[in-house]
Amino acid sequence: MSVRLYNTLTSHKEPFEPADPDHARIYVCGPTVYDYAHLGHARCYVVYDVLVRHLRANGMKVTYVRNVTDVDDKILKRAAETGTEPTALAARFADAYSEDMHRLGNLDPDVEPRVSTHLEDIFALVQRLVDGGHAYVSDGDVYFSVESFSDYGKLSHRDLTQMKLGASERLDETHAARKRHPADFALWKKSEEGAWGWDSPWGRGRPGWHIECSAMSMKHLGDTLDLHGGGLDLVFPHHENEIAQSEAATGKLFSRCWMHNGFVEVDKEKMSKSLGNFFTARDLFDRIEPEAIRYFMMTVHYRAPLSLDWTLDDAGNVTGFPQFEEAERRVAYVYKTKQRLEGLPPNRVVDNDVPAQAEIAGFADTLRESLDDDLNMPVALAKLAEFLKAVNELCDQAMRKKGKAARSAVEHAQRGFRALEAELGVGAEPADVILLRIRDRGAKARGLDGTAIEQQIAHRTEARNSKDFAEADRIRDELAAQGVELLDGPEGTGWTISD
Repeated sequence: MSVRLYNTLTSHKEPFEPADPDHARIYVCGPTVYDYAHLGHARCYVVYDVLVRHLRANGMKVTYVRNVTDVDDKILKRAAETGTEPTALAARFADAYSEDMHRLGNLDPDVEPRVSTHLEDIFALVQRLVDGGHAYVSDGDVYFSVESFSDYGKLSHRDLTQMKLGASERLDETHAARKRHPADFALWKKSEEGAWGWDSPWGRGRPGWHIECSAMSMKHLGDTLDLHGGGLDLVFPHHENEIAQSEAATGKLFSRCWMHNGFVEVDKEKMSKSLGNFFTARDLFDRIEPEAIRYFMMTVHYRAPLSLDWTLDDAGNVTGFPQFEEAERRVAYVYKTKQRLEGLPPNRVVDNDVPAQAEIAGFADTLRESLDDDLNMPVALAKLAEFLKAVNELCDQAMRKKGKAARSAVEHAQRGFRALEAELGVGAEPADVILLRIRDRGAKARGLDGTAIEQQIAHRTEARNSKDFAEADRIRDELAAQGVELLDGPEGTGWTISD
């Protein structure tokens, strides 16, 4: 393979070269489960899902680890706000997160470790840092000493002398007096009497934010990862601190490549739970086909910001999401094209010497080449549009009077759809199922009743059978005015919502 990825550590696009050329060990920071996954999370995990799919589709074994942070101060805060037991709250949102990832078409990771089941690994790593002089105990807390690690700041390109109190972690300023340097960060936090926590060698408490990922990733992938991924907001402090504590403990490079995806933005601000400007994936699943959300996440290069727009009525209520609606139309076009190809009558497909169009014959290769180049999904989607246009032309040609399609061209097109599913996770659903969902959702959005439409179609069929073509045309025109397009075929009349 010749995959090139932008490495945040070096600030360059470079060949992705795992230690074992045939086996990539990848760790991606998963969610902190105190609420439902928002669209920023959706984008992040779609990006790394495509990366894993691409590597596997092209012959590389991948061990993909994506954690769930089910122990964190944000969970504790939300539990207090809602009167919920923290462990129960985290479990509920972890299950919801998993459901949402499946609906977006993301593959399960090979390992999905949870902080709550890795406390012994965290204890061992913290003790190793204390024993090595890289961490110190202070009034029940344990802190990492950033001054003990000479490379601190190498990922985010920050100067240690300019860092302020609390900049390197989720930490209340009341802990300031316990720290030797303002940028030191907590590996273990003391719990107050009766508060959520676990017994440890340093007293009752809970792990710090950063040590969790280092312990889990090294437990399942070893001391050196081939690639560590996450959102751009994790470069500092989270990933910077992961590097410091991991490399201080082992003396080895923590990750060969660091990959970060850009934000989903609202009014040029990062979408986040803390800012309160977010939509959850679940907010949209009833309004937009989940695969269209996935598709939209691929329309902009993964390192660039992805801006989200919506329309409002006079009362300020959200009435639509134009970008998602356009993505849904494009997804429908994928499935309609695939359906046409699969529905070609066998007698219209023949063996001949007519070569397939380049857009069909070369699609699987150009898709791979696009993703090889720093996972360039927008270029891949542009190539997909050319491929779909050519496949429809092939189907048109086959269905003309005395028309035929070359078997080799049909087979290339089938290979292209298989590559699309394998590499991008698009086009994997049964076409009739997803098109029916999109149709019915579109009808509902226009205030149309599917049952009433079916009744009008039945009346039109009766009129046509009675040769009352004026009445049949009247019904057709009436439905067309409502945005309903009729599809007459040998097996009857279907319908769809026109664009």
